Amino acid sequence: MPSPLSLRRPRAADLAAGRPAPGSARRRLTRRTSLVCGGLVLALGLLVVVSGAVGSVAVTTTQAAQIVIGHLVPGMPWMSDGSLTPLQDQAVWQFRLPRALLAGLAGAGLALAGALMQVTVRNPLAEPYILGVSSGASVGAVLVIVFGSAALGGLSLNLAAFAGALGACLCVAALARKDGALSPTRMILAGVALGTLFSAITSYLTISTSAQNVVSVLFFLLGSVSAATMSSLTGPVLALAAAVVVAALLARSLNALMTGDESAVSLGVDATRLRGLLLVVASLLTGTVVSVAGGIGFVGLVVPHVARIVVGADHRRMLPVTVLGGAAFLMGADLLARTVASPTEIPLGILTAFVGAPFFLWLMRRGGAERAGFGR
Repeated sequence: MPSPLSLRRPRAADLAAGRPAPGSARRRLTRRTSLVCGGLVLALGLLVVVSGAVGSVAVTTTQAAQIVIGHLVPGMPWMSDGSLTPLQDQAVWQFRLPRALLAGLAGAGLALAGALMQVTVRNPLAEPYILGVSSGASVGAVLVIVFGSAALGGLSLNLAAFAGALGACLCVAALARKDGALSPTRMILAGVALGTLFSAITSYLTISTSAQNVVSVLFFLLGSVSAATMSSLTGPVLALAAAVVVAALLARSLNALMTGDESAVSLGVDATRLRGLLLVVASLLTGTVVSVAGGIGFVGLVVPHVARIVVGADHRRMLPVTVLGGAAFLMGADLLARTVASPTEIPLGILTAFVGAPFFLWLMRRGGAERAGFGR
């Protein structure tokens, strides 16, 4: 009698080859994916409007929607009734809307990077931070805060953080190579070791700098989108768009890689080259987000995991849910960060840990890791 493993392997190969389960199961998953994506899009629109209405300047949700639509569609009589003031317009369009959009972009980017990283190392507990990319970005940013831009050749804080993330990515790739191939286990070990080293450097810089710099360092390390402007959205938009295109083109290859290197090779996938590409894409995406929003954890860990449970492990369905879910998750977290302890603002990294850690432990208690497709 064949073992359960031998019975499961053909289904994994079908998934990798892009042949999902036939019949009603496939149709149910497709309908569920469409419903989930539609619901998340509606939630994102609602979060944008509610975020525009929350703040010290009194604005209703209807007025926030009028202001946003009025700027997006010029010429509409959105201020003809005289109920909106220039101060309300400025508060919504110049401060609250960029903040909400940056939170959404950061959440989508971190969630997508986490999904790619989990496939790269075939570990449901993996996320961009486990490879030391966030810690590398933090070192670059803290160097600018402590020593100034001139000491780093004129690099701005954002560019220094991006350079630190890229350097960490290259170090992990170099240390993880074994016999000309990237080893998932070595990638995790190298990432943990480098992340610890970079965190030690950041801690030393923090305690050795002046008191006025300590607040700026801690605020960056804990994550925030409070300083968002429309111009700060350009980098995350470009990075996320490029990463989404790459992930969409490689969806079937990602399915193959998740089943194991032998299965991937039998399906014509170069596992080593694909891992290298995924590492670069995820790391650059993370570096871009960290450079504008600071260190925000748990998004890349929880959101892809939940997406796999809800719509299955097929990346053609899971990735859209992951991107939209990450955006909604962090936009909601930012809204809570602004309101739960008002007028004090809670750093996003603290709030996502408070929300994400118990939720993820609950998922593990219910056997979520196995249902997410990593229990083989």
